[in-house]
Amino acid sequence: MNTTPQPDPKDRPARLTVGVVGAGRVGPALAASLQLAGHRPVAASGVSDASRRRAAALLPDVPLVPPAEVLQRAELVLLTVPDDALPGLVTGLAETGAVRPGQLLVHTSGRYGARVLDPALRAGALPLALHPAMTFTGTPVDVQRLAGCSFGVTAPEELRLAAEALVIEMGGEPEWIAEERRPLYHAALALGANHLVTLVAQSMELLRTAGVAAPDRMLGPLLGAALDNALRSGDAALTGPVARGDAGTVAAHIEELRAHAPQAVAGYVAMARATADRALDHGLLRAELAEDLLGVLADGTGTAAGVPGGATRAPAPTDDDATSTDDTGGTDDTGGTDGTEGDAR
Repeated sequence: MNTTPQPDPKDRPARLTVGVVGAGRVGPALAASLQLAGHRPVAASGVSDASRRRAAALLPDVPLVPPAEVLQRAELVLLTVPDDALPGLVTGLAETGAVRPGQLLVHTSGRYGARVLDPALRAGALPLALHPAMTFTGTPVDVQRLAGCSFGVTAPEELRLAAEALVIEMGGEPEWIAEERRPLYHAALALGANHLVTLVAQSMELLRTAGVAAPDRMLGPLLGAALDNALRSGDAALTGPVARGDAGTVAAHIEELRAHAPQAVAGYVAMARATADRALDHGLLRAELAEDLLGVLADGTGTAAGVPGGATRAPAPTDDDATSTDDTGGTDDTGGTDGTEGDAR
């Protein structure tokens, strides 16, 4: 750990003026982090009450102005808007002449690489894609969380060092992502982070229904250990009734979910199928135990031969039956988006 005293930012000359287009949960936190590194936030845009509160908390005394004016004032501009809004925003700024030659234009979308900034590149801007692999709250704690956070970095080769330097100044760790791999990279993060929130929230709801007074306290140690084991050991960390091949237990789970939380059945079955496939591939689930289990999951009703509640074996699933696809998570802003701002995770 580096214990060398850092100079007060006020004692260092600001190197770049910084602007934020889209004061969602990400932009103000990144600008505040850059301010700690000696840069100077000078303008931000945001129209919702939530965005104004975030800007006031993280970037006090920084004026809120229209996006075009942000670009007029800043040498480094952070475009922190929802993924779907980014292409139109870039095109509009370029067509109206707001982009200046030599201006660093940084977006924080995980989905897109640098090519989405091509209209600005043609206007002379320097395009960078810097995506923080972090969930944001829109509060000052986000600045602290950037320490050690990985950033997915994509930029023209001649700007690679500049992109990586900005990430390091924010306390992050740059990870180079090829342009064509950005959608896959973002899908992987959404699968792990966004869907985790859904799974945990569903689990807490079910525990409350089961009579648990403090589901968060019950789940905290369990989920913390599971996450640590998964990061350390991958599929070898799989445990539970699916990995063991306990078809009867899985059938009972599905029956209870149908009775108390029918909206959770599809997700449970999909994740159980994926878990069974991985457990089989890695030799954790014995083939002789898998048939009844996969039959229960293919049937989706919690009944199969030898399984409580059923008298006939469900047919073995085809490859299509045994797999599923989930929508990836998206970009959002607390309280919704106003069309210009959002969370770029």
